[in-house]
Parts: sequence; structure tokens; C-alpha cells
Amino acid sequence: MNIITQIEHSARYAVIGNPIAHSKSPRIHALFAESLRQVIDYDKRLSPVDDFAGELQRFRNEGGVGANVTVPFKQQAFSLAREASLRAQQAGAANFLMWRGDHWFCDNTDGAGLVRDIEVNLTRSFAGKSVLLIGAGGAARGVLGPLLLREPSGVVLVNRTAARAVELVAPYLRDYPVRAQTIEALTTSSARYDIVINATSSSLSDALPMPTNAEVFSSDSLAYDMMYGKAPTAFMTWALGQGAARASDGLGMLVEQAAESYVQWRGSLPQAEPIIALLRAELATS
Repeated sequence: MNIITQIEHSARYAVIGNPIAHSKSPRIHALFAESLRQVIDYDKRLSPVDDFAGELQRFRNEGGVGANVTVPFKQQAFSLAREASLRAQQAGAANFLMWRGDHWFCDNTDGAGLVRDIEVNLTRSFAGKSVLLIGAGGAARGVLGPLLLREPSGVVLVNRTAARAVELVAPYLRDYPVRAQTIEALTTSSARYDIVINATSSSLSDALPMPTNAEVFSSDSLAYDMMYGKAPTAFMTWALGQGAARASDGLGMLVEQAAESYVQWRGSLPQAEPIIALLRAELATS
């Protein structure tokens, strides 16, 4: 057994959350490893809601060197890491952990996953485009900074609770064309957007994140839902009916953010497109 193989078999990776049974992360990382002719030990870990720190320590004691973190522990992951990327600092939350000698380093790969899915897989550039980002929760927090770095002409962040939207955009106001607005204001606004992103979990309950009479889509707009499922989400269906030129769910984002984790852990960037296609086919027959 050579040194590389020894490392592969001793290093453990996992996704940690609560709930966690639904997670596709082990499947995605196994497919990444297979495509790169590597081996990876990656599992799901259900953490007690009140003891994420303890679960992370148990994982480390068992040889854990890298973890993806999902709800509701992203902010705790950020606070427990001694070292943080700029993306994690901007978000105040982390979905990625990597052991560095004697401490955890954290990152937030959600924004990178969103940007790469839209720009590479869906071939839509953010540069010079108007963007509407719906929601001011953890999902929006993770993607706003990376999105602004793609130089859109402007980003409007809307949320039912105006104070949360104002708080989220505040650190970016000086340097970027971004502003906060209430969702209700969309019904009286004449603004139309090139890219409309649903960063809420509304589609999980088959609901819409905005009033049905809101007219927000430009003639060639992309409607993007961070949620995904077997069928088009309620937001996607509504958006196409409202004039959006194209609609996509967030399956590609899920795979791309995982690829960003994989390359940091293993030094090889997997090709996401065939994995997205395979998972899409598996969803269709599930």
C-alpha cells in the first residue's frame, strides 16, 4: 500500500446536519472520487441539535479531516473554526471544514456553487445583469458576496422582514450596487430583472416566495430556485408562466458547491456536469 492509498483510507470525510438522512452528499462525493479514480471515505453524521461541537470533536477523534455542514449548524461551524475564508467571513456561516494541523479551517462554498452552475452549466453571465435575490436567510447570506464579485449591474435583495434584508446588504453598500427592498414592494415596482433567484425554502412547501401579481422578469430572464426535486418547483412553474425565458432548480448548485469542497480537500476538481445529469436521471426514476 503506497502513501497516497494509506492517506485515502485513513482520512475521513462527512456531511453533518440534523436532519441528514436525505442528504445526497455521500453519493455526490463517491461519484466524484470514482470519476477521478480516487477513493474517499465519506459518510452522513446526524448531530444532536444541542451538541454540534461535541459531534465535530467525535468526528475528529475518529480520523475526520473534512466535513460539509448543513442546517442548522452552519453558523456554529463558522464560530468553531479558528481560521476562516473571506467567503465564510462575509456569510458569517460555513458549510465546509478542513483540518489544518491543529485547527479547523472553514469556508462557504454555496456562492461558488451558485455562480458556477449559472455561469458554466446554464451559460448565463452575471456581468452587467440585473439580479433579484429573494430571501435573507442563510442561503442568501452564503451567496450574496460571491454573486456581487461577478459584477452585475445591480442586485436587489428582497425579504418579508425588511430589517433582515437591510442588515444583510449593509456590509456591501459602500462597494457594490446592492440594495434592500420588501417583497411587497415588488407588486408596485416597474423594475424587471435578468436573473431572479429564489433563496427561500418556499418550494419545499409548494409555495411561492413572492406575491403572485409581482411582475419581475425581463424578456430573456432566468428564474433560478435553490431548491430542487423530481419535478419543477412551484417557483419555476410560476416564473415560466410569468414570462421568464428559462427556469432551473438548484441541483447543479448542490453538485458544484460539493465540487468546490472536493478540490480543496483532495486537490482535484471533479467535472460536475455528468454528475448533475446522472443525479437528474436518478431523481426522475425515484
